[in-house]
Amino acid sequence: MLSEQTKARFDRELAKYPADQRVSAVMACLSIIQQERGWVSPESEQEIADYIGMPAMAVHEVTTFYNMYNQKPVGQFKINVCTNLPCQLRDGQKALQHLCEKLGVEDGGTTADGLFTVQHCECLGACADAPVALVNDRQMVSYMSNEKLDQLIDVLKANAK
Repeated sequence: MLSEQTKARFDRELAKYPADQRVSAVMACLSIIQQERGWVSPESEQEIADYIGMPAMAVHEVTTFYNMYNQKPVGQFKINVCTNLPCQLRDGQKALQHLCEKLGVEDGGTTADGLFTVQHCECLGACADAPVALVNDRQMVSYMSNEKLDQLIDVLKANAK
């Protein structure tokens, strides 16, 4: 059930669009839900659909089209590693493998303590800085050697809540 605070945040986004184009706020509403709940469940998609007046399937189509929306619970720190061709040529797959081995998870997996989810992703738009990763859909990290990846994990662990 949407809280009054969530509804107020949705309303601020909806106000940016003409009344007949409310559906344009769907991505912002999905982001709000993910910030508050950590992921976008089918129930959350339905809540958004009901609130902004669009079919739940249309919300689901947006959720599944973009890899920035978590469709299942993730760790406190989600690390997306680019494995597109330019990053592959500069050891993107090796960076992903290193993280998975270090944390004891498979691609897409979450550590037993719930701190880390590691997954491959499509191009992050920083090919010249490869290999690159994105932490919690917000912080880009570049030139990720195994040593730098190890340092990243240590810093994130130190900042865990």
